[in-house]
Amino acid sequence: MTAPLTPPPPPHQEPSREREEASQPQQPLQQQPSLQQAPDGRSWQFWPEPTGGNGFAPAYGQDGPGMKTELREAAVVTVVVALGGVLLGLLWWWLAPSVPLIGDIVANRWVVYVKDSEGEQAIGVDGTFTLLAMALGAVSALGAFLVRRRGGVPLVVALTVGGLLGSVLAWRLGVWLGPAQDVIAHAKDVGKGVTFLAPMKLGAKGALLVWSVAALVVHLGLTGLFGPRDPEVGGHEQVPPA
Repeated sequence: MTAPLTPPPPPHQEPSREREEASQPQQPLQQQPSLQQAPDGRSWQFWPEPTGGNGFAPAYGQDGPGMKTELREAAVVTVVVALGGVLLGLLWWWLAPSVPLIGDIVANRWVVYVKDSEGEQAIGVDGTFTLLAMALGAVSALGAFLVRRRGGVPLVVALTVGGLLGSVLAWRLGVWLGPAQDVIAHAKDVGKGVTFLAPMKLGAKGALLVWSVAALVVHLGLTGLFGPRDPEVGGHEQVPPA
């Protein structure tokens, strides 16, 4: 006795199954990004395979301009800040209080003394220079930060050197614009007992450092509050594919 044979499936069922499989959407293969060096030569970028996908690059790959660019910018900042000493000198000469002097003849010799011995005009001259230098230091730091929104050693050195040069230039310019330096000759010219103005004089030479110190403090504060932050380790930012 033989077992019954199972009849084969109808031939029209196989093409139907093939059509069903062909009608289903194909799942795209997961593309693994590849690691490539960025064009700037200082960072690495992750790019997908040529078949598609979105590329992304680590945020820490951007490390600002090169050293040559920073040195050029620092040189420009130094010159601009130093030339600001012209403005400081003019303001100091215009706003500083005047110190009245008077000449007299004692034992056939000319002597000059301060007319108001209890006055504070001499202190006001130094104070005016200090306040103006502090204000211009803050302005120069703000301008440098707005032009280049990051710190750096070259920029710090530029603000320091430029502020010192500007202060010296302002000091010498104010002295040159002020009254004559030879007070004895000036007293003889105006006559005995006639009041005349003392020459511009900066008694506290430490005021020459105020501009630089103010610029560094303000720039440090602006950089700490509004400057770029260091990205977290492993953080990435999306970049559009080429």
